[in-house]
Amino acid sequence: MIKIKPIAFTMALAAFTMALTGCGKPAEVTAEKAVEVTPEKTVETAAVIPSKFVEGQHYTQISDGPASSEPKISEYFSFYCHNCYNMETKYLPEIKGNLNKEIGFETKHVDFMNSEIGTEVMRALAVIHEVGNEKALNTAMFQAIQGEGGHHDHSAPGHSHDEPEINNRDDIKKVFAANGVDAETYDKIADSEATDAKLALWRQQQVMFRVQSVPTFIVNDKYAINMNEMRTLGDLIDVMNYLALEKK
Repeated sequence: MIKIKPIAFTMALAAFTMALTGCGKPAEVTAEKAVEVTPEKTVETAAVIPSKFVEGQHYTQISDGPASSEPKISEYFSFYCHNCYNMETKYLPEIKGNLNKEIGFETKHVDFMNSEIGTEVMRALAVIHEVGNEKALNTAMFQAIQGEGGHHDHSAPGHSHDEPEINNRDDIKKVFAANGVDAETYDKIADSEATDAKLALWRQQQVMFRVQSVPTFIVNDKYAINMNEMRTLGDLIDVMNYLALEKK
């Protein structure tokens, strides 16, 4: 049994449902069905009851190639996605805390915008990977783009869709400078060949793994979790453990 401590849902179960549903690609927005979520404090591990999860329903194989050499979860997300912000601040700490210790966890930024500023924001995540302080910098980037509550107050005086806080690299560097990363360090990492290679890989995998909405979780570079079928946070944790360690 994995013992999961009670979760303080700020927006209760509705927020969890929204976080699982995800933000879609702008050009391919579709209506999502609501998911009924029931809370639970303890769940059995997927390894104990593997038949609980059915391929084609709870997860989908998205690659015929071999699984990654080490078990891992890859989260594909966007700093522009409100549901990704909810996932980052409300649920990921619980998820990571209940994954088997053998399982690695990594984040990758999608390129749904296909624009100059979209690329700069992707580079920002690559810089975060190098400098550390991930929790503070991720939160700072989410808030700079979406506002402190994870969304802009459209009724606020002076608010305009034409005046986002993040418009270019200089705006991003201000966010990083406020969190201890100077402009020279930022530029050196952002413009490195390693960062270029990382962004190219993210874009390639986004297409290869058919990532159409965020947050999306890919397990071992082989399985995509069907988020609409996750009824509880415990289900999501269980299927991650099951796919990463038991399903090859």
